[in-house]
Amino acid sequence: MVSQSPQVMDLTSLRAVLADLRARLLPSRFEKAQQPDPQTLQLGFRTLRGMIWLELSWKAEVPRLVEITAPPKQGAGSTLAQQIQHGLRQLALTELDQEGFERVVHFQFAPRPGQPPQRTLVLELMGRHSNVLLLDERQRITAIARQVRSHQSRIRPIGTGDAYSPPPALQGIAPRLDEPEQRWRQRLELLPLSLEKAMRSAYQGISPVLAKQLAGEDEDAGRARLATSVHALSEREWQMLFQRWQSWLKALETDGFELLFDGPNSYRVWKPASAVPVLEDLSTPEQPLSLRLGEYYATVLQRQDLNRATQDLQKQLKQLRTREEALMADQRAGLEETGAADDLQQQGDALLCQLSPNRETIDRAQKLYGRARKLRRAVPALKERLQHHQSRLVLLEGSETFLEELTGADWDGLEARTQSLLDLREELDDLLAPKRLRRRRRQGSRRVDPQPLEIRSQAGLLIQVGRNHRQNDWISLRRARPGDLWFHAQECPGSHVVLKASAGFADEEDVTLAADLAAWFSRARGNRRVAVVKAPVEHLQRIAGAALGTVQHKDGEVVWAEPDRARQRLSAGKLLA
Repeated sequence: MVSQSPQVMDLTSLRAVLADLRARLLPSRFEKAQQPDPQTLQLGFRTLRGMIWLELSWKAEVPRLVEITAPPKQGAGSTLAQQIQHGLRQLALTELDQEGFERVVHFQFAPRPGQPPQRTLVLELMGRHSNVLLLDERQRITAIARQVRSHQSRIRPIGTGDAYSPPPALQGIAPRLDEPEQRWRQRLELLPLSLEKAMRSAYQGISPVLAKQLAGEDEDAGRARLATSVHALSEREWQMLFQRWQSWLKALETDGFELLFDGPNSYRVWKPASAVPVLEDLSTPEQPLSLRLGEYYATVLQRQDLNRATQDLQKQLKQLRTREEALMADQRAGLEETGAADDLQQQGDALLCQLSPNRETIDRAQKLYGRARKLRRAVPALKERLQHHQSRLVLLEGSETFLEELTGADWDGLEARTQSLLDLREELDDLLAPKRLRRRRRQGSRRVDPQPLEIRSQAGLLIQVGRNHRQNDWISLRRARPGDLWFHAQECPGSHVVLKASAGFADEEDVTLAADLAAWFSRARGNRRVAVVKAPVEHLQRIAGAALGTVQHKDGEVVWAEPDRARQRLSAGKLLA
């Protein structure tokens, strides 16, 4: 179960991750530190079985400690990454400490296992107060992710060079597995509060996520139970709550954690005694808990980035379309006004045709002639501006089609879709910018080749699909070779599709697949059948003054395609090159 917002890593999740990492990570040698974004640190450790990468994030919305797969090389040059790289060089991770119910982890580093620690990396997962600090052997801060000034916190200002002080003590008492049920219930019934408020005020380590898990399997019933006063709960409900309370504490005490994606939250790491056992697939070895959690957070955060990029681009396209339509309406109104030139000419002629026009009459006629000439001279400029705005609207309509396709491309990876959206937004900023700014951008940046979608036919031929204007232009006019075949939905915005038939014989099945893809990657994808134009690439020609990626063709033929057939093959995951 993956929700729109990532589940906050509470104390229970942190304890589960630490229990999993201790068994596989200790001891290990520190290898690499990099910072892919301003609020995330990635650390690489060398064990006897290979590299293990951890991700430490102090982002306020979702602070976390998880394991990740080997990340791309990025962010090694950040100041924090360089400080940690220098401070932990040639040291081994010997201990992972976490005291009580605090969400604070101490990574202890020493030259060798068994020797006193020389460096300590502290991770504090406390919502918007989360932080990462590197301490020396005297427990002084040598590097810090987020400085806390005195005006930001009077209780605990921290900065480089200060002696490290732990966070303020937690309120409430620490839960105990040996606490009798009657005493536990008395603590919760001490004040007439709702069940959730009573648990969180009386005991440490009770997060909103954990409270939902303790309240029961049924989400609606659990939500109602948490909002109910402790004095209104039935005996049966108290027995159920204490049973789940004991299961949770037993998991903490014995490190008996299990990652389950069920229940009222996105995930949980402990299983109540009354829960139905989950049948496991023993055909493939299960991934470690910390790595599965890392994949969960990566998926949800990538989905958030995708939604954010989609909304920003939709807003930008709407604003640009409104602006271009308004400007085009102004040019059309100006063009309609030029139709009055003949009337002004006739009025001037009538004045000069009088028997004896005076000086004032002649001046009026000359002014009418001047206005008529001015209107006629404006016609070419107005038509050029009108064509300019029409071209920009065609470009925007194409971008809207690309965006619709990317939004619904659930067969593609989230990271790839997000990157395609960012490329589309960057392309819009570039193509719609004034010419002088475009020239300056080209001079100040290194142009990299577009990366169109590449698909392999059953016969092994490559099929390229453009997912923005620049990719369309690149695959159709720049990288196409004689013998390649070009496909595009007839009279409909969409992607260019190029079948690389120059590399081998293209049979009927290859042509059908390319035509289906051209139909699917177009605005006509909702139709059952779509007319698609097929033409040799050597018969394509760029249209002067038209939007990027706009071409004209000759000797083309129309083939009928079924977009749903392409969608099914893409969803099956057998087409990507």
